[in-house]
Amino acid sequence: MKVAARDLVHNVVKEKLARDEVALSMTVRLVRTAEIVTIAKTAGFDTFYIDLEHSTLSIETASQICMTAMNAGVAPFVRLSNLNSDVIARILDGGALGVIAPHVESAEQAKHVVRAAKFPPLGERSHGGVMPHMGFRSFPTSEVGEAVNNATMVVIMIETKEALDAVDEIAAIEGVDLLFIGTNDLCASLGIAGQFEHELVRDAYSKAMAACRKHGKHLGVGGLNAHPKLVAQFVEMGARYVSTGTDISFLVSGATAKAAVMRDL
Repeated sequence: MKVAARDLVHNVVKEKLARDEVALSMTVRLVRTAEIVTIAKTAGFDTFYIDLEHSTLSIETASQICMTAMNAGVAPFVRLSNLNSDVIARILDGGALGVIAPHVESAEQAKHVVRAAKFPPLGERSHGGVMPHMGFRSFPTSEVGEAVNNATMVVIMIETKEALDAVDEIAAIEGVDLLFIGTNDLCASLGIAGQFEHELVRDAYSKAMAACRKHGKHLGVGGLNAHPKLVAQFVEMGARYVSTGTDISFLVSGATAKAAVMRDL
């Protein structure tokens, strides 16, 4: 039986969003080995993103983790260290199923990310030969481009006042899949640092959700893992991607709780 390229690459996040289900994510900043994939899967996460913006992890390490995740049925994303086209290409060629682009404040910057992340005709990404997404099998270039484009997600972070002002234009761009609000940085940009319950935060989510609905995109919640009630409100509003915390915070939280129990004994 002949195997098609589209049969080999799947993105569980895209599939869940298409069914209007919530996709749960964790962030990888500490663990440098493939064990984090099994931990994420056992814990029940649909996806994780490797944070190259706020860690010392390398592209090589990210690639090894991403390839393991693809085979485990967990969608691997990478938050970019910068928006350079060569960085985006190397990360995606290495096995990521999506990039999360920080520091985007205009539609033009978002278009640049799409051009770098997507193969023609949607973008300008170069074909580099056999890919881990295809199990390193050889397929016609056109077939690979279509399959990988369909599975690859472009996630644009909305984390400044300027990005929020341009949110409708950013959401309108073909190839952008999800707007991901970095609530902590957005609060700082709006002059309300740490005030997650502030009306401006709710207004920001409402504005971003309206843009997503208008243009058929999805909304993500970030930076609110310590505020589950707020997360629930934004999910009720329509957000369907939720970042729940980092491997570092999970380790510290679990270790602290265990130490406290044992000390009480």
